Amino acid sequence: MTERASVSHVPGAPAADPARGRNPWERFGWVVQSVWLVFLVFPVIAIVSSGLPLWQVVLGLALVLTFAVVYGLGAQHLQRLHRRCAPTQRRGVGYLVVLVGCAVGLVPLIGAGSLSFLPFIVSFGMFALPLAWSIALGIACVAVATAVAVFVDPDEGTWVVAIIVFAVGAMTGAVRLMTDRGEDYERISRDLAIVEERERVARDVHDVLGHSLTVVTVKAELAERLVDLDPERAKGELAEIQALSRQALAEIRATVGGLRVARLGDELASARTALAGAGIEGHVPDDPSAVDPRHRTVLAWVLREATTNVVRHSDADACWVELESNRLTVRDDGRGLGERPEGNGIRGLRERVEAAGGQLSIETGPEGHGTLLEVVL
Repeated sequence: MTERASVSHVPGAPAADPARGRNPWERFGWVVQSVWLVFLVFPVIAIVSSGLPLWQVVLGLALVLTFAVVYGLGAQHLQRLHRRCAPTQRRGVGYLVVLVGCAVGLVPLIGAGSLSFLPFIVSFGMFALPLAWSIALGIACVAVATAVAVFVDPDEGTWVVAIIVFAVGAMTGAVRLMTDRGEDYERISRDLAIVEERERVARDVHDVLGHSLTVVTVKAELAERLVDLDPERAKGELAEIQALSRQALAEIRATVGGLRVARLGDELASARTALAGAGIEGHVPDDPSAVDPRHRTVLAWVLREATTNVVRHSDADACWVELESNRLTVRDDGRGLGERPEGNGIRGLRERVEAAGGQLSIETGPEGHGTLLEVVL
C-alpha cells in the first residue's frame, strides 16, 4: 500500500464526498488574501539599504519572511473557519501574536519603516478576533501610526502609511460588520424555515389524523349500534375501520416524511365515504377535472378538512360540494357556526390557501342555517 493510500480519516471529521466536493477555487482564496504581501518589498528594501551589519540584515529578512509565511497560513486558517461557519479559535490569535512580534522585532532595525506591517495586522486581526477586540486593535494601530507620524518621523511617507492603516481598518471593519450581519440573517432565515416546516407538518398531521379519526369514530359508533341488529353489516363496518386505520397510519408516516400530496380525486371519494358513514346525504362530484391542475392539491386539503368539520360539528342531513376551475364550495344544512371560535383546522387551511395566493371564507348559511365554506384561488 502506498503512503498516500494509507492516510486514515481523521476521527470525528466528515468523510469526503467526491460527488459533492467543495468549490475548487475556494482552496485558493488564501492566495488572493495574501497577494498584498507584495508590499512587504518596501521593508525588505529598507533593511537591505540600511547599512546594517550582515547579521542584522539576515535577522531582518528572516523576520519579514516569517511574517509573510505566518500571514499566509493564518489567512488559510481563517478561510477554513469561515467555510465551516466555526467560531474564531485560539489558533487565529496565535497567528496574530506572531505577526505583531515580527513587526515589533523589526522596529530596532528599520524604525518607522516597521509601520508597513500595520495594515496587515489590522486586516488580519479584524477577522481573527471578536468584533470588539478587532475594533480596539484597529484603533490602537491607527493611534500608533499617527503618533509616529507626529512625534517621531513626520515624513510624508509616514503620514501616507498612517492614512493607509486608517483606510484598511475602516474597510475591513465594514466588511466584518456586514459579514456578521449576513451570518445573523442566514441563521435567522434557517430558523424561520424550520419553524415554517414544522407548522406545515403540523397542519398536514392535523388534516390527516383529524379526517381519518373522525371517519373511524363514526364507523365505530355505527358498528356498535349494528352489532345486535345486523351482525354482518357490523362486521363490514369493522373491516372498513381496520382498512381506514391502516391507511391513516400510512398517511401519517408519509406526511411526517414530507412525502404525501393530497389528490383531489381521492379526497372526493373519501368525502363521499365519510358523509355516508355519518348518515349525511352527500352531493359530491365524481370528476375533479373541472379544477385547474395547479389548484387541485390545495383544494384537496380544503375538501378534506371541510368534510371532517361537516361530519364532526354540523349535525347536518345533507352536504353539497361544488367545484370550478379555481373555486371550491362546501355547504351543509346543519346548525351553522353559532358562537364557536375558529379552530386549528380552519386556521391551518386559511394559512395554506393564503400561501397559495387565494382566499378562504366561512360563514353561517341563509337564515342562520347551515355553513358555507368557499375557497377562491
